[in-house]
Amino acid sequence: MLTLDEFDFALPNELIAQQPTAERSASRLLHLVGGRMEDRRFRDLPELVDPGDLLVFNDTRVIRARLLGEKESGGRIEVLIERIDDARHAVAQIRASKSPKSGSLIRLENAISLIVRGRSGKQGEFFSLELADDGDFWSLLDNHGRLPLPPYITHDADCDDETRYQTIFARSPGAVAAPTAGLHFDQALLAELDARGVEAAWLTLHVGAGTFQPVRVQLLAEHRMHAERFAIPPETAAAVERTHARGGKVIAVGTTSLRALEAAAQVGELRAGAAETDIFITPGYSFRVVDRLITNFHLPKSTLLMLVSAFSGIDAIRDAYRHAIDHRYRFFSYGDAMLLSRSGSTNSRSFRASHPFGQCP
Repeated sequence: MLTLDEFDFALPNELIAQQPTAERSASRLLHLVGGRMEDRRFRDLPELVDPGDLLVFNDTRVIRARLLGEKESGGRIEVLIERIDDARHAVAQIRASKSPKSGSLIRLENAISLIVRGRSGKQGEFFSLELADDGDFWSLLDNHGRLPLPPYITHDADCDDETRYQTIFARSPGAVAAPTAGLHFDQALLAELDARGVEAAWLTLHVGAGTFQPVRVQLLAEHRMHAERFAIPPETAAAVERTHARGGKVIAVGTTSLRALEAAAQVGELRAGAAETDIFITPGYSFRVVDRLITNFHLPKSTLLMLVSAFSGIDAIRDAYRHAIDHRYRFFSYGDAMLLSRSGSTNSRSFRASHPFGQCP
């Protein structure tokens, strides 16, 4: 059985990107093709895809989900909204020296009063919150919230982050983390892809705060993913069907797009509509929709590292990460990207027989 430690690797701290590149499409791109690796720039992407292919983007928009304040007792508290259920109710992660009790009041940003209504989530990792005063969560977050940068980015969000930690096509508010593969696209690159005959389609998956939660079990079969909301428009489902019918490739821009597409095809053909998914993709998974994947480099022991290992093969991903570290690629949300193709051999037997991520054979 697959274990957590098998997805570990050593990453020098200086390779964790703290700022984006000056231009979005100037990031580096590691292209894995036919067992080979090519060092490219992201702006080279039109050369690496074919007319008739389909890029599927996640148009979610990051909300100002981070809030600081204090409990009734005066203790400091940090709240990260996971999701807004309606104008008056939300679910959140809470950091405090002692967890707030059900029924207690918390005051955030000297502007928002919330009542804690108890634990939420599969492992009780979230809290249910209710507004104590007038207003609605959406407007209060817009006016008083802070952009929730990932925990491995060490600076507080500033004006540049307000722009660069959003994709240029972000339009559906609800995420608490950016779909980072999409951060590399600018208008000029989109126009060049369109001119080449590459089609574009859109879906929405709201990335939740649980995306940064570590896997806490050794046996991956025991891990339970947090659920995330997604919606696939009918025109996107039709574009996927049309692309495959003409022999083109469906290219997911980011693991969020891939998870939504694969979740919507669990019972057969890709289905349009809105739903939730807690799909956990590990080596051995049979992909139904996505042929190629654009993705950033992911954290050690993360579910996203397991996903890309399932997609392209554990040995290929291990070699790619070793190459990226040796050649000083930049990692994580503001880092560089990879263009991957789907492998035909992602079974767990070959995984267990191979050497760990952080070591040479």
